Amino acid sequence: MGPNDAAAPRLEGLGDLTPTFSVTVLHLHPDADQAGAFRSLVGYLRTELDTPGHPDFIAEVERVLAVLDGAILVVSAVEGVQAQTRILLRALRRLRIPTLIFINKTDRRGAGPDRVLAQLNKLAPAVRPGDVEALAEYDDDVLAAYLDGQPAPDRLRDRTCDVTVHPVFGGSAITGAGIGALTNAITDLLPVTTPDPTAPLSGTVFKIERGIAHVRLHAGTLRLRDRVDGGKVTVLGMFDRGGPVSMRAVPAGRIATVQGLDVRVGDAIGDARSSTAHHFPPPALETVVHPEDPRQRVALHAALTELARQDPLIGLRNDLAISLYGEVQKEVVEATLRTEYGIAVTFSDSEVMCVERLCGVGEAVRYKEHNPYAATVGLRVEPGGPGVRFRLVVELGSLPLSFFTAVEESLRDELRHGRRWEVTDCLITMTHSGYFSPVTTAGHFRDLTRVVLRDALAEAGTRVHEPVLRFHLEIPDDLVGTVLPAMTRVHAIPHTTTPDGDLCVVEGEVPAAHVHDLERRLPGLTRGEAVLLTTFDRYQAISKTGVVRSNLPGRHLTMPDGSVSALERAA
Repeated sequence: MGPNDAAAPRLEGLGDLTPTFSVTVLHLHPDADQAGAFRSLVGYLRTELDTPGHPDFIAEVERVLAVLDGAILVVSAVEGVQAQTRILLRALRRLRIPTLIFINKTDRRGAGPDRVLAQLNKLAPAVRPGDVEALAEYDDDVLAAYLDGQPAPDRLRDRTCDVTVHPVFGGSAITGAGIGALTNAITDLLPVTTPDPTAPLSGTVFKIERGIAHVRLHAGTLRLRDRVDGGKVTVLGMFDRGGPVSMRAVPAGRIATVQGLDVRVGDAIGDARSSTAHHFPPPALETVVHPEDPRQRVALHAALTELARQDPLIGLRNDLAISLYGEVQKEVVEATLRTEYGIAVTFSDSEVMCVERLCGVGEAVRYKEHNPYAATVGLRVEPGGPGVRFRLVVELGSLPLSFFTAVEESLRDELRHGRRWEVTDCLITMTHSGYFSPVTTAGHFRDLTRVVLRDALAEAGTRVHEPVLRFHLEIPDDLVGTVLPAMTRVHAIPHTTTPDGDLCVVEGEVPAAHVHDLERRLPGLTRGEAVLLTTFDRYQAISKTGVVRSNLPGRHLTMPDGSVSALERAA
């Protein structure tokens, strides 16, 4: 059921999510004889992915799935359930999205729809419409009627909407066989949304492409020239009948294309309470981007800054270093820079993206009488809970509010970007303050805060922590004895092994530094049948020497008077 199938209803295609990843969000409009029968947003997910199972793509899949009311998962009747089928179906169920399954290519030589149905049932309850006996396993009322020999109530829609079961259909998208039953099922089985265009505005940005934000409107109406969080709507459109159309207003339940907003993927438009929040795990890799033409270095930095501002899956760190969720994401960034910005780039080898945590307590102070900044700043740093907290023990009235703001902004920026790795999970207390009026400026406090913070961190000492990922691995049960020893050689630690039919599910943990090596080895060890999913678990210390050198070479901060701030102490 693709946008080019002659037998399919008219579809609104938003295009591929990335140049290498086939997930398309569609809005289906029924023909005249089906008018009013369908008003739900539907996702069409092709299972023939070139790069299945990569963590960076899983994060991207889930952020798009989060805006859907329902989905259709297409599986080949010839190839059957593939690794990517398991990944997508698991994501759909985790997000509680009602999903129909269409077994395609049933007219092809080698097709085995019954075989595929059996494979699907190993992943999740999959039933053919009309199979009362199968549905009775998941609905007590249907079971009671079945056992009493009475007509069973029609509960397939209820069990589909609560994601208990997935109705399965078969046919051929090319010949049109089975498409009618599928489109009827979209109407009859998937949830019908009734958004209120008169309610307070609520929407979610799920995609940004060439400065155009794609917004799923949950409630209210978005109008041209409206002022919302992120700016003013200067250009407004809506996908209708297969293409974008300029609009003066877009009602709830539709996808709006908006220009003029400074927003990121995942941002809420209007009332955030009605939007679906999506939290992304921290990225595990970092790489440096190099322009093939050195004259494009400034343009490259501007392009990466724009991409990072729009997309939470891309993080710009020091200079041209970006954070990534996986190796394949490099291809996406490279293609985007080449096609949208006209910049050809190469990448350095990826490094694991660690964090630093404090080993102890450190204090430092610089008085205004003895430094060239005409300001006094004293800071104490100590281990704290998750994230970074900033507090004052000096009186709030001892400085203008803008100076306190400058101090906090400067220290947070320094903790994120001023060292080799981000310093986190700490409490920072401002212990001293002072200034010369009217000489001192907020800029003086920003610069001096960096100096004092580095001195305090050097006294406290830091330890580098590496990311550790949880893994879920599915392998053929006859290969467990081969795979488990190989996993230990790449520092993967299995915690549990659970038989599941002809598969074995292995769960455990692996340092992020060794995930790529594990991914490379698995296909050869498992005849290409392995499914590996990884998710962030925690950071663990990797240093055995206590305090570690953590500043980039040459990052000593030179004072205006020519002195050099003490940045670190030896391990």
